[in-house]
Amino acid sequence: MYNLLNDLSIVEVSSFVASPTAGLYCAQLGAEVIRVDHKAGGLDYNRYMLTREGRSLSWENLNRAKKSVALDLQSGEGRELLVELAGAVGQCITNLPEQSFLSHAAMAAKRADMISLRVMGWHDGRQAMDFTVNAAAGYPLMTGPEDWDAASAPPVNQVLPAWDFITGAYGAFAMVAALRHRDRTGEGNEVRLPLGDVAIGTMANAGLMAEVLYRGSDRERLGNAIWGAFGRDFRSRDGVRFMVAALTPKQWTGLVKAFGLEAGIAALEAECGVRFADGDTPRFQHRAALFALFQSAADGMDYAQLEARMAAEGCTFERYRTAYEAANDPVLVAGNPLFGPAPANPSGFDYPATRSFANLPGRTAGDPAPAPYLGEHSEEVLSEKLGLSSGAIGKLVDAGTVALSDKE
Repeated sequence: MYNLLNDLSIVEVSSFVASPTAGLYCAQLGAEVIRVDHKAGGLDYNRYMLTREGRSLSWENLNRAKKSVALDLQSGEGRELLVELAGAVGQCITNLPEQSFLSHAAMAAKRADMISLRVMGWHDGRQAMDFTVNAAAGYPLMTGPEDWDAASAPPVNQVLPAWDFITGAYGAFAMVAALRHRDRTGEGNEVRLPLGDVAIGTMANAGLMAEVLYRGSDRERLGNAIWGAFGRDFRSRDGVRFMVAALTPKQWTGLVKAFGLEAGIAALEAECGVRFADGDTPRFQHRAALFALFQSAADGMDYAQLEARMAAEGCTFERYRTAYEAANDPVLVAGNPLFGPAPANPSGFDYPATRSFANLPGRTAGDPAPAPYLGEHSEEVLSEKLGLSSGAIGKLVDAGTVALSDKE
């Protein structure tokens, strides 16, 4: 954690991935993020996968470095307490519907300069989640083996909920932008961030929308090849699969030298009447012949030899790992300063935990913070933010409006 935002408090009322990610990124840069859930846990509190003790590893990792307040959000008293808390703090991240008790208008009635960030499905109010907006944007119909028949081939979903994480990152940015605006003008803002707009907007920003409209058709499936450039997976003589990419002249010449293909490339250039060093276009257009050359060379070398040669030439490459292998990799994890000492996780399971993805040279990142127990900070937050006495909080606890830590 870096303490760049340590003067900032944010109330977060979230579930699942996108909205909690926005709060997580703010917390990892020092903000006090107060996650408020229903006293029995939010919709994602028991999200798969669970440890033998019943703790969600997903929830635990998306809520690191946050504080937890547990209220009876099915009661009018609990809901009003949450609105009061959001107004007192002045900033709120949520994915509750706008037409709910936690509307921007309800929070702004408590504080005129209120800033709220609301993660939505689609801009018109329809529900959505990562895998449905991904289907709408067309990406699953571009993935899969290149020899699949376009008319009958099934879509291939991505495993990573990328749109959720991109939305969370954009949400954190939008929150900080709204805060800067308020610092300059004194004005609050309601920020609505539709997950669907992030997906279709990213498709446009990537140039894909312009591309398919320009040529009047979809992209063909390319298997593991990189669109518009040279790159694909190959297999070494000893059966190791690895990915290579060459987007720059240096990467291309290094790859050719590492594979020992200078003569083969020169012969193919003469046959095709092109120079592959001229850029992405000739390499992409003649990718089938190039892939065959590179795979033929890989067939004659074990991966250790290829790895050494590619490293010596400064190539861009990486072997394929399973997720379990990646989690145990000494370079990716054990020797990576991104990861710090395992904190005391509520699950009781010790495993690597991340610091902020951003690395600030000259600043101490601090160790990763644990996730809270549900309701662990209820008393602290209600006392500090709303000025409630211990007696008043005790009455709320007795009434079932407020819940304390579920550690036991």
